Amino acid sequence: MNELDAAGITEPALRAAYTECRRINAHYGRTFFLATRLLPSRTRPFAHALYGLARMADEVVDNPAPGTDPAVALDDVAVMVGQVFDGGTPADPVLAALADTVRRHDLDRDLFDAFLRSMAMDLKITEYATYADLKEYIHGSAEVIGLQMLPVFGTVVPVEEAVPGAAALGEAFQLTNFLRDVGEDLDRGRLYLPTEELAAFGVDRELLEWSRARGLPDRRVRRALAVAVARNRAVYRRAEAGIPLLREESRDCVRTALALYEGILDEIAALGYDVLDTRAVVPRRRRLAVALPRLLASVWSNSRLRVRS
Repeated sequence: MNELDAAGITEPALRAAYTECRRINAHYGRTFFLATRLLPSRTRPFAHALYGLARMADEVVDNPAPGTDPAVALDDVAVMVGQVFDGGTPADPVLAALADTVRRHDLDRDLFDAFLRSMAMDLKITEYATYADLKEYIHGSAEVIGLQMLPVFGTVVPVEEAVPGAAALGEAFQLTNFLRDVGEDLDRGRLYLPTEELAAFGVDRELLEWSRARGLPDRRVRRALAVAVARNRAVYRRAEAGIPLLREESRDCVRTALALYEGILDEIAALGYDVLDTRAVVPRRRRLAVALPRLLASVWSNSRLRVRS
């Protein structure tokens, strides 16, 4: 059955809006999109819509159109999100799909406001001294994404009991992004690795920029990144503990996303933590090895349910 039919999305313009969100997810979020294939058909469109907003804001901040002011563009996104919670349906397809998702799942506006605040921080703040300083940014840029997804995934316990695990999942993914993209972020003038922690290893922004520009690894940088990877893995364990609290039909999606994203840390370690001028990517064969058996099992299970019904 078509995802949109399964989700009960029948209005033509709304179907087109969700289809656009799915295209965006498939194009930009390969790892997450692959994991969403393990969700029930009726759930996938809403995951795509939430991803669509996150990608829209990321693009505004990180890849602004020539001649545009990203702060103004982000304000425009905030206005449209406000329309969603004021009962309107913005013309933009991503926001139209988001509005439908918000209404169906009664999503909390505070989560979206926190997300937009963190996106605005990227336009003003270029580094963080401590992990505690960084945590505010991580909450809005990542933890709230996990919390937005929680009502879509569903839980087998009261929602508040599943909140820590969902937040940890967002945090874990974001920390992995920071480690994978440290070189690209430097090019944008940003550094998400806490400077006081780097300083403990004799590392500063100048050393990182020097190493990236010359393609020369430095043992001090390697040691600092190895410690950061170890902390990131501990956050994955906290996220993993929350998976049994989700609705059973959603667990394989989250397990797969977790395994694929943590696999990036394996690739970083395999590179000897020399990631300033090399992007750590999980090979396609490994992504398929993780996801394909679960996907086939999911297809088989769903086909049996259809036969029984």
